[in-house]
Amino acid sequence: MRKVDMLTPAGLMVGLAMLIFGIMWNGGADGFLSFVDPSSILIVLGGLIAGLLVSFPLKDIRHMATVFKQVFSSEEQSVGELIGIFVKLSERARREGLLSLEAEIGKVEDPFIQKGVYLAVDGIEPDVITDIMNAEIMAMEERHRKGRSILERAGEYAPAWGMIGTLIGLVLMLKNLNDPSTLGPNMALALLTTLYGSLLANLIFLPMAAKLALKTEKEVFLKQIIIEGVIGVQSGQNPRILEEKLSAFLSSEERRDLDKAVNEGEALDNEA
Repeated sequence: MRKVDMLTPAGLMVGLAMLIFGIMWNGGADGFLSFVDPSSILIVLGGLIAGLLVSFPLKDIRHMATVFKQVFSSEEQSVGELIGIFVKLSERARREGLLSLEAEIGKVEDPFIQKGVYLAVDGIEPDVITDIMNAEIMAMEERHRKGRSILERAGEYAPAWGMIGTLIGLVLMLKNLNDPSTLGPNMALALLTTLYGSLLANLIFLPMAAKLALKTEKEVFLKQIIIEGVIGVQSGQNPRILEEKLSAFLSSEERRDLDKAVNEGEALDNEA
């Protein structure tokens, strides 16, 4: 199940707030308004969009809404929860057989776990199951890479178009040195385009791409645990042995929390 990742909007708001606060500290409201220049915004955004349209097919660009949605969401699933799921499946498989898992797996929301268990129930060889599920992981990584690459490319294009805007402003300024009234606006255009490009790259595009890369790493890690769990259930491993095997993926802190939860559960069972 996914939930809203509050750190992403919080980081964006903190970055913008500190920037605005720093500007208004010395310049006040008028000073802040001097940092707003429509022509600079048009140069950076227009060039950025044009560069992305040239670089990527329209099909990939249309998926950007989904990519941004992933940035603002997080996966609630944890290693401890996966271990609990596979221990439960292993206990039922040893008690009632693999076919009994068809009824149990319907309660699991993760489609990757469902697919793996259905393959196991169908009697597919463990090596084949591993190959099939690893192929799905590779396909997922490639999809994520494509979406992330657009953000990474935008992070490269935005500062470049900021520099282009700077050059435009300098050319305009040098062409009109005889008219002092044009020096200020042209110099503002020259500097603000660089600011806008750097801001878009280093506050939005590159940090979002980095977050998506971390999310992909975590998702691949969890799916590798799922593969180990599916193979363990299919091979009829003892639930306690399977639990110990999957616990190797836990950090020391997570392992302590899991042991505490298990001990509390056993204490409640004894009292009952």
